[in-house]
Amino acid sequence: MYPNLYYVFLDLLGWDLPALKLINSFGFFVALAFVAAHALLSREMKRMTLQGHFQPTEQKVKIGHGPHPLDLGMQALVGFVLGWKVIYLLVNASTLFAGGGLPQAHLFSTEGNVLWGVVGAVLLTAWRHYEVKKDQLPEPKTITQTIMPHEWVGGITAAAAVGGIAGAKMFHLLEYPEEFVAFLERPSLSAFLGGLTIYGGLIVGGLSVYAFARRKGLHFLRLADATAPGLLLGYGIGRMGCHISGDGDWGIPNPNPIPDWLSWAPEWVWRYAYPNNVNAVYGPREAGYTGKLIDPNVHSWPSFEGYGTFLDPAVFPTPIYETTAAVLGFAILWAMRKHWSTPGKAFAAYLMFNGFERFWVEKIRVNTTFDWLGITMTQAELISVCTFLSGVALWVWTTRRARRD
Repeated sequence: MYPNLYYVFLDLLGWDLPALKLINSFGFFVALAFVAAHALLSREMKRMTLQGHFQPTEQKVKIGHGPHPLDLGMQALVGFVLGWKVIYLLVNASTLFAGGGLPQAHLFSTEGNVLWGVVGAVLLTAWRHYEVKKDQLPEPKTITQTIMPHEWVGGITAAAAVGGIAGAKMFHLLEYPEEFVAFLERPSLSAFLGGLTIYGGLIVGGLSVYAFARRKGLHFLRLADATAPGLLLGYGIGRMGCHISGDGDWGIPNPNPIPDWLSWAPEWVWRYAYPNNVNAVYGPREAGYTGKLIDPNVHSWPSFEGYGTFLDPAVFPTPIYETTAAVLGFAILWAMRKHWSTPGKAFAAYLMFNGFERFWVEKIRVNTTFDWLGITMTQAELISVCTFLSGVALWVWTTRRARRD
């Protein structure tokens, strides 16, 4: 496992780049997921616009104005933070991160270099001032601009990101209330940012996108169809980030040997010990496995400073299963999207597929169970059932609506 990009480059290429300890592997894959979803959504909206499903809109904008103090102030603030904190960490990474521990602790601390912060503020403000002055007119004027639907993709992605992260954190705290209690007892920004539940991100992120679509006059079901392939592919990329980092999103213990029907596959497809997992799990756990220290004289894995543990017995590598399912689902949606002309059809298929695969994966995943009206299940199982049924309902509704029309 690679808790952050530093160990990826060190183990695979032999490059010692301490500044990369700031970039967690899971966060990197989440960013890749958003990039992939953004690209696919832009492509789909362009295609749907050509088919007449989305229409360009017009808006009045004021151009030619001079530099605004608030704009310059924001640029100065960003420049100061970049110089004071980011440049400081990059330059001093080899010293700051030498003793192990979480590099993010330095990121969220008050340490930094004020001089570099001032230089960053001056440079970024001067650049912004030059860019605005270059386009300034003797008299500002208002013009009408045509906005193509795909030009809203940046705003859609931002709404999904903000709402998604907030929802993922909220649902995670609902599923693991003990973490919220621990945060109240010992508050820290790094502790608050850790731990996300994907379904919470999908629900709140979806509501944020709905609000954005309503405000911009975009047909929501068409927009939902356009997002469906990217959602599945992005989900698969994010799950691969869970696996690469070893963030605890693994399955239950699997001490059984690989079955004959799977003998063609490597053993890590069947069970995996997650060496050097980002949580550095050590000691026995209620799920039935024990975190043990990696012994370089016994094990073939390297032992990374601060993370050198593995799980015994090994567990089901559920992120691999979900990544495989998500890529397969993406391929199906991508192949079928042009054949589903009724608004909401592709998104209904996404909901059914996502809910179905998540429900069954949950059967071999480690999660907290709850008693729901006499039925014992995890929060993810309950939401996956609701997701699947929502997809079925949407599919039936869109089918009947198409027949009436």
